[in-house]
Amino acid sequence: MKIAVSINGVEYGGEVEPRTLLSDFIRHHAGLTGTHVGCEHGVCGACTVQFDGEPVRSCLMLAVQANGSSIVTVEGLSGPDGALTTLQRAFIEHHGLQCGFCTAGFLISAEALLRRTPDPSEHEVREELAGNLCRCTGYEGIVAAVLAAARAGPAPGGGDERQRGAGGRKRS
Repeated sequence: MKIAVSINGVEYGGEVEPRTLLSDFIRHHAGLTGTHVGCEHGVCGACTVQFDGEPVRSCLMLAVQANGSSIVTVEGLSGPDGALTTLQRAFIEHHGLQCGFCTAGFLISAEALLRRTPDPSEHEVREELAGNLCRCTGYEGIVAAVLAAARAGPAPGGGDERQRGAGGRKRS
């Protein structure tokens, strides 16, 4: 089947088998390997991407279901110049990552939370991130990072630090 998907503001298109998972399309067709595949059952959250603005498990979705949609992966969170967002910097500063395997899913989920709820409570952060598993951190640094990013507010300079990709480009 022929599909066209916007990933981080860049159009990707091509022929895919109807059974191709969105996670496989992102990793193998688009070449964006920040989206990790862990459990392949939708339990761990490592494959979480934003589908039309909402976090979804890309290992549970077929690529053909994403046809015509907009996807944001962890690579799309940083600005066009590669500058880290407040949230990404907070993960570093608050030791919210260790091995890094789960980090992409946490960042994607946390960014969506902060967009919907700019000043979440600790309970709201824990509730939102409950669908993501981490075997290294013990979660405390992750929760602290999200709360710190919320307190920090938007990026200095008044711009939207969540500018994604270099829109307008097309890849087939």
